[in-house]
Amino acid sequence: MDKGVGASMDEKDWVILQTIFEERNISKASEKLYISQPALTYRLQNLEKEFGTIIVTRGKRGVEFTSQGEYIVQYARSMILQLRNIKEIVQNMDKEIRGVLRIGVSGIFARFELPEIIREFIRQYPNVEVNVKTGWSAEIIHLLQKEEVHLGIVRGNYIWPEEKYLFREEPMVIASKTPIKNLNELPSLPRINYETDQTQKTLIDNWWQETFDRPPTIRMDVNRIDTCKEMVLMGLGYAIFPSICLKKEDDIDKIKLINSNDEPLTRSTWLLYRERSLSLSAVNAFAKFLKQFQKA
Repeated sequence: MDKGVGASMDEKDWVILQTIFEERNISKASEKLYISQPALTYRLQNLEKEFGTIIVTRGKRGVEFTSQGEYIVQYARSMILQLRNIKEIVQNMDKEIRGVLRIGVSGIFARFELPEIIREFIRQYPNVEVNVKTGWSAEIIHLLQKEEVHLGIVRGNYIWPEEKYLFREEPMVIASKTPIKNLNELPSLPRINYETDQTQKTLIDNWWQETFDRPPTIRMDVNRIDTCKEMVLMGLGYAIFPSICLKKEDDIDKIKLINSNDEPLTRSTWLLYRERSLSLSAVNAFAKFLKQFQKA
């Protein structure tokens, strides 16, 4: 899009268009932006007049962007990213470590490890504003690719063409309130499943298939690992966990998973980022901090 097209739009318009595109609903977009629905509709109509085209069409299921509208949204996204990058570079022109640090973090790591890390990092670097987005590891990779975050902390092995650092590896374990004396009995014992990402699911499924010739006895399917852990602590069944979610004080019996080669099955945590991101003082400081935090 040429410079003349962008001249009629400002930063607020870019954000409005991107939010409507994400929400696909005018009322939800207005709530998210904290502006009235009539004001949002009025600004959208003005943009359509300025461009001389229909940007969105309205229907019972919300709004749909026309091909011209999608093109304008892509421009808006590009301008938001450029402006954010410029602000970050300007903030890093002095020697002080400050600015906004945007991190994408695997949900399970965010739940069990991240709070302590962020607390200590902010204590050392109080002028850094930390923005965290959580989700499945595959979603974090997507955020990195779109440059919506500076660094990603993901679980499992994913293809990433730039910088990656192995932060931690921990064993996968069978956790049960009552000690399991004979592993051959496992298929007949009640198991509690929880929602997890595909890489961990595949790891567990492959281990099971090479260890047993019949499926597990699933007693419960829950959506959160926290809920599953509480069920196990109540003696309602066993579960297979990455040991990141188990604490020393948990009154629980643990058996490490061993594969057919007598090797422990582990779950890895990676720090991913782009080399050029280290030019930002806050990003560089966090990458160094995390590596030192691992050794502490």
